[in-house]
Order: sequence, then C-alpha cells, then structure tokens
Amino acid sequence: MPSDDYFHEGELVSVLTTEPLDRRLDYKAPEGGVHLGAYVQVPLGPRQVVGVVWGRGRGGFDLKKARGVHRVLDVAPMRAEMRSFLEKCAGYTLTPLSQMLRLATRAPGLANPPSMQKVYRRGSKEPERMTDARRRVLQVFDDYGGLAFTQRELADHAGVTPSVIKGMVKLGAVFEEDTPRDLPFPALQPDYGRKELTEAQEAASAELCERVRAEVYSSTLLWGVTGSGKTEVYLEAIAETLRKGRQALVLLPEIALSAEFMNRVEARFGARAAEWHSGVTMTERRRTWKMVGEGAAQLVIGARSALFLPFRDLGLVVVDEEHDNSYKQEDGVLYNARDMSVLRASLCSAQVVLASATPSLESWTNAQSGKYDLVELGARYGEAVLPELRAIDMRQVTLPSNRWISPVLETAVKTRMARGEQSLLFLNRRGYAPVTLCRKCGEQIGCDHCDARMVEHRFQKRLMCHQCGESKPIPEVCPSCDAEDSLAVVGPGVERLAEEAAERFEGARIAVLSSDLFGSARALKQQITDIAEGSADIIIGTQLVAKGHNFPLLTLVGVIDADLGLQGSDMRAAERSFQQMRQVSGRAGRAEKRGVAMLQTYQPEHPVLRAIMSGEERQFWRAEADERRLSGMPPFGRLAGIIISAPEAQDAYELGEHLARNAQALEAVGAQVFGPAPAPIARVRGRHRVRLLVKASKDTPLQAALGQWTKGLKLPNQLRLSIDIDPQNFF
Repeated sequence: MPSDDYFHEGELVSVLTTEPLDRRLDYKAPEGGVHLGAYVQVPLGPRQVVGVVWGRGRGGFDLKKARGVHRVLDVAPMRAEMRSFLEKCAGYTLTPLSQMLRLATRAPGLANPPSMQKVYRRGSKEPERMTDARRRVLQVFDDYGGLAFTQRELADHAGVTPSVIKGMVKLGAVFEEDTPRDLPFPALQPDYGRKELTEAQEAASAELCERVRAEVYSSTLLWGVTGSGKTEVYLEAIAETLRKGRQALVLLPEIALSAEFMNRVEARFGARAAEWHSGVTMTERRRTWKMVGEGAAQLVIGARSALFLPFRDLGLVVVDEEHDNSYKQEDGVLYNARDMSVLRASLCSAQVVLASATPSLESWTNAQSGKYDLVELGARYGEAVLPELRAIDMRQVTLPSNRWISPVLETAVKTRMARGEQSLLFLNRRGYAPVTLCRKCGEQIGCDHCDARMVEHRFQKRLMCHQCGESKPIPEVCPSCDAEDSLAVVGPGVERLAEEAAERFEGARIAVLSSDLFGSARALKQQITDIAEGSADIIIGTQLVAKGHNFPLLTLVGVIDADLGLQGSDMRAAERSFQQMRQVSGRAGRAEKRGVAMLQTYQPEHPVLRAIMSGEERQFWRAEADERRLSGMPPFGRLAGIIISAPEAQDAYELGEHLARNAQALEAVGAQVFGPAPAPIARVRGRHRVRLLVKASKDTPLQAALGQWTKGLKLPNQLRLSIDIDPQNFF
C-alpha cells in the first residue's frame, strides 16, 4: 500500500523548488526512496536546483519522460508544521510558495557535502608546568562537561591566544581532532545563572512558565516600562522551555543589540546560543540552519528571518521590542515577523511572547480584547526609577543661526560631564544635513534616480540618497547653474549636531551612533560596548539608540526635535512618535541615579507630547484606538497596498487605472479602492511608482478578493506589481 510520508524508488513525488515557477514539479523517487519533506537536488533544465518533497506526484504525462531526483540532502526533513507555515504565509501575504521556500532555505552550501574542521577536547595528560592561561583552558572543558570547541571558541572562552592551545596540544593536555564543521551547539543549562527577581518579576515569569508547561498555543503581551526587567522575565520562560526539551527563538529588531544580549544569555545559561542575522558568517549560518533542524541548537537569537528556520520542536517565540517597525519586511516577501510569529506558534503548540514598553496598537488592542494574555511590569528593576520628563518650549528660546542645542539643555549636559555621567542627544536624521541648496538659483540637489533629496554625509565627504543608496562626491559648484560658493546646507543631521557639540562642550568625548557610519555589524557592536563601559561623555544618535541599549552611566537624554515625526499623513505618525520618544527617554537613569529626559519642542500642547509628559499611556492608546475605530482603519479594519512600478510613469498609471476600473471582485466584498496616485516618493532607482490602497472591514476575505482581482493579469516585462498586506509604510 502506498505511504503518504514515504515514497519508494521510482514512485512519482511532487517537488517544490526555490525557482520562480508557479507550480510543483514531478520527479521519480531515487534509489533507497525518499521521505515527505526531504530536501533534495533535482534537475531543472541543465541545472541542479534545491527543492523539498511536498507530496505525491500528480502524473498525467508520459512517465518515461519523468526525470529522477538527483540526490537527497543530508539534512533533517522539513516538518509538516513548517510546510503548513510556509503555505499559510504564502496565502496571507499573496506570495508565490517558491519565494517562501527560498526564504526558508537561506543557508549557504546546503547542497555541499559535509566539510571538516579541527576541534579541541581535553587530553589525558596534565601539563608539567601549570600556568594561569593553561589552567583557564582546562577550566573551560570542566565548565562545559568535556564538550569540543573550535580553536577560536576555546581561545575566546578561556581568554587566551591560539598559541597557548597549540602548546597544550603538543603536551597532550589538549587533544586535536577533525570533525564535521557543522557541530551541535553547547547544551544550555536552565538553572545555571538565575538572577534574583523582584516580586513583580517572579509573578510575571510564573505566568509565562505556566503557559510554557501547558505546551499549547498562547500569545502574551509582556508590557513593562523601560528598565523594568522584561528580559529577565522572558529568560525564565526560555529556561522552562529548555527544561521541557523544546527549542526557543528570540527575535531582536536590531542586530546591534545582539552582542549584549548574547552575553546575557551566556551568563544566564552557561553557554552561547545560536545566532542568525546578516552579521553572522556564512559558515555559522549554515551550522545554525542544520543544527536547528536536528534539535542541536536549543536557543536562537536572530533577526526577523530567523522565524523561517526549520525548528524541530519550537516551544517559545519571543518578539522583543515587538512594536518596532523593522519587523516588517519591505522588499521581496512582504511580511510582518511579529504577526507571522503568532501564526508559527499556533501551528506548533508554542507560546509567543510580545515584549515592549510601548506596544503596537495592534497588540495593545488584542490584549484589551482578551485575544492575547497581558502580563504587566509597572516599575523599574531594583533602585532605578523612571526618568523625570521635561519639555523645553523652543518658542521661548532664541538660538543663533545653525544652532540646535538650547541653553537649558546645554547647561544640563555640562552638569552631567562634571559629574562623570553620560548624556544622549537624540536626532532621528542620519548624515550632516538633509538638504543642500543653491543660494543663487534655489536648486535642491536630488538623486539622479529617485525623487528624493540627497543627504550630505560630511564624515564620508559624500552626498547619499537614502532611498536607493546612490552616492556622489559633494559638488563644489551648483550642478544646475554652475555657480561657485553658492551651495548651503539646510537643517541638522547627527553629524552636524556632533559638530555643534564639539564646539560647545570643550574636551567632551563624543560618540556618534548612526547605522551608516559603521562598515560592519561587529564595529557597531564594539562601539556600543565601549560606550556602555564609559568611553564617551556625549552620545549623539538616531533611532538606533532607542532600541533597548543599556548605558549604565547615562542620566540625561535630550531630544533635539521632538516634533520631527508628528507631521504627515501617515496614520501611525502619532503612535510611532509616542513610541520613539518614550523609548529614547527610557535610556536615561537605568542604574542607581535617576535620569532626566528633556524634549525640545515648538508645540508642547500637542496631544502626543502631552501624553508623553503626563505618563498617561493608557489614555493615549485609548484615544488612538477610538480614532482608528471610527475611521475603520487597522487594527479595526484592513488595508492592502498595491505598488506598481515602471520605467515610464504613463505605463504605471495605465495599469493602475485599469485595476481601479475593474475592481468588481473587491466591490463584491465591500472593499473600497483608492487611487491610483503617485507614491509619496514617486521615483526610486529610476522606476516610477504608483500606488492604490484597498480598504475593507475587519472580517472581509481580503486575500481571496485580491487574488480574484489580479487573476490572469498579464504584465509586460517592464511593469512590476506587488501587493502589501497590512502595510506599515506608505512611501
């Protein structure tokens, strides 16, 4: 009798490949047969491509023409829940399933044969002459129960140079051997470094651990003020997951956070977890991917794409800073990792914990309605207290031209410097200045490929486009009228603010934290570590500094332009400004000394700023929710963005108008279509962009209607159309 999960040699199997095809392909099972979910190499034209056995072949053609599976890859098969997750993700985001599989197989060298590497174990002899360095090496083996280490891992753990290890190999105190490169990760110990928790933390962790033990799906919003110790609470949930023999995943919004977090994990569980993000080497990415599938990586710390790793038994997903907009993938597969985490947990009987001091309105609403459980932490950990908040009314301040730090803030910074404390000046603008214009003809220098102004980055002596990444040298004459000495910069960026700070705070050690100033994730991590250890008096940063960093010496936060995000037509402008201001203010006073946050504003009466200053968070969320509910906007309604791009604007408009005229499938379910209209940034990378917006009620079967609407649409080669379900941005 044929089996549904195992196929004998010669049986037809259906294989989903990572190639851009609109269907699965039939192949003959290889010698020895193949399991459902197996990763395989199959011939496609003259090439060999990677795919997954998705089911029984459909046939319906001359079986003599069927080609065979070339080989089965030596990795754990894809589990049924993972295949279901990819199918449901594809259905929700209206993404071809082959693209979802590509997202789930982004590990280099999966089809390569296993490679070897040298590892080191404790030898049988004791060194005749015991030095402190040699003692530390042996202690590492004792601490980790005799596990094998690579030379780099052993040297890092012991704090010695590779030459010490090589010398111990010659003495027989350390044994060197060749093993497969993709080794299991060291076992984590749930009870290794547990900290003493406050009463509130104990109660919160007990709730999360109880849900982990239940081994059924649940979603919990862990809502705690900045510095309340949310991390220690969910680390206890991770420990309980490990005790149950299941795997855990922690998603972070910014890879710069991973170094500090990995150190905390190692201190808590006695060993390093697996990492998954763009800053990890290709070798480590492949190792993590394979070991996750075998269950030999108990905990993964990663960026949003880590959600698509092939976990063998995922029991807990933590989305830290769940409100952060970086969880939304804005190109390729358009998905929100926060929402897809909930989906994945529901398919594998896992718990998802959404942690934030300023939750998204979607999560807050779900917690208020009872769809999510709610666990709250209302006070900071230990002796730390929430910072004092002050508004500086810039209408009452007279500043010289090209100056942005008010006298009140300047005095506060100098006071902190005298005490040996740190100050943070926050401005969410990268570069030196956002606009460069000609004082003679009025030309504002823009990108040649986008409808966007180029931003001066004086540290790098370049003008850069923040849309497409194009850069060029800062011109000496106006590119429009050729006038010399006529170019002037308008407005500040963090580089210009750093220049002002250097002039006004003599002798200050100034560090600028902006993503474009670091050539590698490692360099950025090192800078953050140095700042936390006191290497800077004044930190000047963009939104990068608002994302969960802990600087113990930081007692003052100065927001240079608190009004920056309040304007515009984006329905989330107020929510995002509130979150950003609360988060960056929360960097102050996270140790013994109370912090102060000063917000420079020209509109202190604005509802968002009033809510920040008063601390009435619930009142703010209720007001935002009421406004969205009345307008039928998310989370009380549904949106989908349609983005059309083409080399010629007219072609994009014609397709948009065709879709708008033929929207019967959407109208039949009560959805409204707005547009076409030029995107706020109407040209990016030389392509003109037109948008339509589809709005529907909460219970509308929107994906089915959108699929019907675009079914059979034949796009010329130069036209592109993408559908963004639940758009977060409207640029």
